[in-house]
Order: sequence, then structure tokens, then C-alpha cells
Amino acid sequence: MKLSKEKLLELYKTMVTIRTFELKAIELFAAGKFPGFVHSYLGEEAVATGVCATLETKDYITSTHRGHGHLIAKGGNIDLMMAELYGKKTGYCKGKGGSMHIADVELGILGANGIVGAGMPIATGAAFACKYNETDAVAVSFFGDGASDRATFHESLNLGSIWKLPVVYVCENNGWAISNAQETHQNITDISDRATAYGIPGVSVDGNDVIAVYEAAAEAVERARRGDGPSLIECKTWRHRGHFEGDPATYKDPKDQEEWLSDKKDPIPRMEKKLLDLKFATAEDFAQIKAEVAAKIHAAVKFAESSLDPDPAEVLTDVYAD
Repeated sequence: MKLSKEKLLELYKTMVTIRTFELKAIELFAAGKFPGFVHSYLGEEAVATGVCATLETKDYITSTHRGHGHLIAKGGNIDLMMAELYGKKTGYCKGKGGSMHIADVELGILGANGIVGAGMPIATGAAFACKYNETDAVAVSFFGDGASDRATFHESLNLGSIWKLPVVYVCENNGWAISNAQETHQNITDISDRATAYGIPGVSVDGNDVIAVYEAAAEAVERARRGDGPSLIECKTWRHRGHFEGDPATYKDPKDQEEWLSDKKDPIPRMEKKLLDLKFATAEDFAQIKAEVAAKIHAAVKFAESSLDPDPAEVLTDVYAD
């Protein structure tokens, strides 16, 4: 699949936006600027970027506790995201959701989710609605390697398969289920092999190569859109940080950590090299893009810090339905 210069630069900018947002979120959290937890997406930017670049606004995604990258890649509003982290009234969920529960139904973002594996049946249900309503929209579920051991994974793939639902299951295999290495909780190397049990396509790709992710996702999304049913994509990647901010990640081998953070494996330097080799961009272009993104993130922080706190009298508003 030959991608245009414009498309490649778009992918690059999205990854830079995710990384810049996450670095700022880590900085602010460490400074005690907002409550709750932060599960950083640093290092996995190519997965959300590559997959969501194949989607349209009408398509749906379900996210995870590590969901900032998914929201940004699907077109989420950075100001509203930052305000939500701050617990402000102007946030996506009016300050009540925080990092792990941001949603934007109008953009097809059906929510980040603090429960491991909970997004898969939601995406499967959204895909059922797409088929029932005879639209050509698709649903995508992001989840981790640990979540693929849960019943929700197998139930979702089974229903998606037998009903030929327009859904794509994307496993972000960063090698760790919290602090448990993949080999300690799975007797397989490729999670994509599990697709065989449900009679659907399964493929493993380099999750730090945004072009490889895009190509695999484009094929799976097209298959779903034309009514041929679901696919399973395993993206092998690595989270740069611990499971959450505050986790020292002493369970990681320092040599592995160094290798994955090197320019040879980090998705952003890899993309920069690709763009340079193709003569699609220069070092000055990269610097300009990063400066523009940094300015947007800075503005988002200002927006959040200048926003009002929720009114305590509204604590139950939007929580229960009448």
C-alpha cells in the first residue's frame, strides 16, 4: 500500500500529538495538578494512530485504561481531554470521569474503560447495531495482551464471528499484563493465533511501525465494512513507562527497556527516518510540527486550569437516568 506524503505526515503529527500530550500529563500528574491515575501511552503511539487513520467519524472505538492515544487518534478534543484530567466542569465528562473514562459518542468514541477487557463486548454490541441498522460503519476494540485471556475476549470473538459483525479486535501487546510478562500467563507467542478458533483472520504486526499497523487495519476495516465479518490484529509494542505513573517497573529487564526506547524501535524516530529517506520532510519540518503541537498542548493546559470546578450539587447529574 503506497501512502501519500500528506498521509504519512498526518500519521507522524498524530503520533507526536499523542506523545506530547502524554509527556505533559505525566509532568502535571507528578506535580499534583490533578487527581486519579495516569496510565501512559508512551511508546504505543503507532497503534492508535495507524488504526484510527483508517476509520471515519461514523465508526466506533472502545478504549482501555490506557486510552489517551486512542481518543487523540480518533479526533478527540485536546482541550476537553485535558480539562477532564483536571476534573473540571468543561471536561468531556464534566470532570467526573477522569483519565480512564473519557467518551465522545458524537465522534464514535464509546469510552475509555477502567475494567480490563470490558470494551470488547461493547464494541461487539456497537457492531451488531451497525449491522442491524444496515449502515456501513464498523467498530474497533482496543485491548491488551492480558485482556485476551479474559472471557470477554472469547465471548466477543465468538459472537462477532458467528454473526459476521463489522468489528475489528486490536490487541496492543506491550508484553506486560501489569507486571506479568506474556510468557508467564500465555502458552503462545502470537495472540493472533487465537483467531483460528473462531474462524476469522488473525495477523501479528510490528506495532511500532505505524505504516504496518495502518496497512493491517485498512484491510481488516475494509473486510468488516463489506460485510465479511471480524478480524483480530495483534500489534507487538512496548510501553515506555510502568503500568501506571508511580510504578517503578523494576520487573523490566533494563536491556530490553533500552532496546525498545532506542531510535530503532521507538515509533516516532522510526517514522522520522522513513520521511527523511523518502525526502518527504526535513529536520526543520519535524521541529515545526513539534512546536505547533506543543503550543496546542500548552493552550489545553491553560484552558483546563482556567475552567471551573464542578458544582458539588451536580454530583449525581448524568450519573443516573430518569
